[in-house]
Amino acid sequence: MKNSIKGIFAALTTPFVNGQVSAEKLRDNLEKFNLTRLAGYVVLGSTGEASFLDDEESVNLVRQARKLTDKDKILIAGTARESAEWTIKFTNLVAEAGVEAALIRPPSYYKAQMTSEALRTYYLEVADRVKIPVILYNIPQNTQVSLPLELVIELSEHQNIIGLKESAGNLAYLGEVITKVPAEFLYLTGSGSVLYSALELGATGAILALANVVPELCVQLYELFQSRQKEEALKLQYKLIPLNRALTQTYGIPAVKYALDLQGFYGGACRPPLLPLDETARQRIDRHLKDLLSAC
Repeated sequence: MKNSIKGIFAALTTPFVNGQVSAEKLRDNLEKFNLTRLAGYVVLGSTGEASFLDDEESVNLVRQARKLTDKDKILIAGTARESAEWTIKFTNLVAEAGVEAALIRPPSYYKAQMTSEALRTYYLEVADRVKIPVILYNIPQNTQVSLPLELVIELSEHQNIIGLKESAGNLAYLGEVITKVPAEFLYLTGSGSVLYSALELGATGAILALANVVPELCVQLYELFQSRQKEEALKLQYKLIPLNRALTQTYGIPAVKYALDLQGFYGGACRPPLLPLDETARQRIDRHLKDLLSAC
């Protein structure tokens, strides 16, 4: 399993129709994604509006995604809950539904008490008791809790903690971690704007919102880098940055879903309180996408 989690993974959106999760639209999207060279998918992540889904919806979504995911692609799910006990229970539920690894962000409701010791206790208890491998998830822009570098290095020694997704785009963090963790520990960037630089520093791949919208271009960058065509990979990175910044930093999930609609996938609406894009934002996403596709 550990050796196979490399390459580009799409951080999937959750399709809603009339406010409800749509199995039909999920199927339509995955049938198209299965034709790409993506290594796999992440469901129930930040881009998937996981915090807006109840547990029944979440497990059903995983079951549907498992049925629809090609056998050569890996399915990962975000499974974090605020307590270790419920994270363990929920992770094992989705493990039974066919997920191959769990992406687990730190608890954040009591953020002032999330010391290194509290986080260490949480992750070690979870990793000891879940049925699938754990990937640590550092996304301080959402949680306001950053996994301390020294803790990541310590946790990397646990046999069931196989990697880290780092979504802050912190290349210095990557540069320090990668030299101090076991060689087989996975480092996945969550920022499409630093994909090239992360690969240069030793990242094994990426889990990207951008890979929903332009999956083949994200894979192309990764493959160019792996084949040592670094000049071409860097040129492509520069072309991807404006769209990625608009999708992930400026406008967020509503923009990802709008761009999916433009690309012939189903994006649709987000759940409240996330609002649809206004006309100005739509025009900017239109322009960034057209500029990228014309340049490639």
